[in-house]
Amino acid sequence: MFNTFALDFFEMQDNIRIKNKRISWEYFLTEKFVAGIVLSGTEIKSIRNGKASLADSFCLFDNGELFVRGMHISEYSFGTYNNHIAKRDRKLLLTARELKKLSVKVKEKSMTLVPVTLFINDRGYAKLEIALARGKHFYDKRNSLKEKDHKREIDRQMKK
Repeated sequence: MFNTFALDFFEMQDNIRIKNKRISWEYFLTEKFVAGIVLSGTEIKSIRNGKASLADSFCLFDNGELFVRGMHISEYSFGTYNNHIAKRDRKLLLTARELKKLSVKVKEKSMTLVPVTLFINDRGYAKLEIALARGKHFYDKRNSLKEKDHKREIDRQMKK
């Protein structure tokens, strides 16, 4: 009986994928990285319940370390006085080589780091997929809409 409970528990964790849907609309994503996150106990419990949001969050360097700012993780409902702060800065874990590469790229003109997806991997750890991105102009967004409409039109014709 215990084994089936453990299997059900780990199967529940696999489907946790919190996406930042506006990122592909606002930015051109050039390169993606998967980073670990330093979390407290109640934060990981809230993520496993799907109570997190990446809206209005971004990544920044502080003293050579990478942090995500503005990521909202709701307070755990069964937490006590040890509950976490919902919108605190959280440290991201990458290799030294990746951090150096990203810091050089971010210093270039109009490049930024944005969080794309928050998920739980097969070992039960929370991971954040971040992307090196360049902002879109208004005319780029119009072109994206045209391409999306064109693709939808082709899909409709293929189904007929």
